Amino acid sequence: MKIHEYQAKDILAKYGIPVQPGKVAHTPEEAEAIARELGEPVVIKAQVYVGGRGKAGGIQFGDTPEQAREAATRVLGMDIKGLTVEKVLVTSKIDIKDEYYLGIVLDRKSQAPVVMVSTAGGIDIEEVAEKTPEKIIQQPIDMRWGLRPFEALDIVTRAGFPSNILRQSAAILAALAKAFIESDANLAEINPLAYTTDGKVLAADGKIVIDDNGLFRQKEYATWAEPEEANPLEYEAKQAGLTYVKLDGDVGIIGNGAGLVMTTLDMVARAGGKPANFLDIGGGAKAEVMYKSLTFVARDPQVKGILVNIFGGITRGEEVAKGVIMAQAELPKGMPIVVRLSGTGAEEGRALLKDAGLDWGKDMRDASEKIVAAIARTEKGL
Repeated sequence: MKIHEYQAKDILAKYGIPVQPGKVAHTPEEAEAIARELGEPVVIKAQVYVGGRGKAGGIQFGDTPEQAREAATRVLGMDIKGLTVEKVLVTSKIDIKDEYYLGIVLDRKSQAPVVMVSTAGGIDIEEVAEKTPEKIIQQPIDMRWGLRPFEALDIVTRAGFPSNILRQSAAILAALAKAFIESDANLAEINPLAYTTDGKVLAADGKIVIDDNGLFRQKEYATWAEPEEANPLEYEAKQAGLTYVKLDGDVGIIGNGAGLVMTTLDMVARAGGKPANFLDIGGGAKAEVMYKSLTFVARDPQVKGILVNIFGGITRGEEVAKGVIMAQAELPKGMPIVVRLSGTGAEEGRALLKDAGLDWGKDMRDASEKIVAAIARTEKGL
């Protein structure tokens, strides 16, 4: 479950991490009142569940309460990557001298939270990892002890933080680790950790993602969930009982079993396509589940074609084929669908698909190549 920046900062502040004073406004008038209350220049920051707010114009400044109101007027109602800005964080403007990065993420390989620290703050850590990986210091956290103060100090020292902010930064990193663990998070980051011209070190921006599986313990945080979390489709999928994750491509992906679906994403990418989503129908799915899944994936305007990849066990191939055929009338006209069936009921399913005039792949690679080629032909009007 994603949360907004202002909510992440509330959590950080609870663990003693310095943050700028600020409040949330839903109208320009509220933004003006908050700026007047703060009594200093402010930053108006869009509160949506996506990155890239600054590039989209979702972060603006106001040196006076009147300018704050004007800035909020411009930001509220703005569309950022498909999400409408309904509230803004009005917070004190700071004069930043240097920016750093502190982050903690769950690492499947080490099966532990991993600390990531860098002197290259203020930009996406993925970009730093790609271009200058040597600037990132990583260290797993031993869950028996958490991140101890001397370990935090060693990490920021190895990362090359200036000596005059080492102890402050180490204390913030240790507190971030405590917040991560006790909040059942799977991601917590401060980017940037700002060193201001007046010598303060504080979290200028914060991001926390809470593990859905821990929400039964995090009752307060569970109430923060909103329909537009991450993407409206993801929220609707959750309500409908579908295991769905929105991605950025145009190839809809449906499979049974997380491992098979992930492999399908990779195979589509290898064939030159870009997956639009992850959707796992699970085991034992009937025709109705396949029908619901296909029509749901097709609702994404980015989807130009759909690949269904099923390994039949308790999920029978003929049931999958029936669901695909049922969905035909509900899908956008001309949208290509390629189905790969293997295992229980595969032959029967392929026979049904053939009778309905639908394409199927002999294996995962063939199916992936077929859907990518079909989308390319459709876009060319062939």
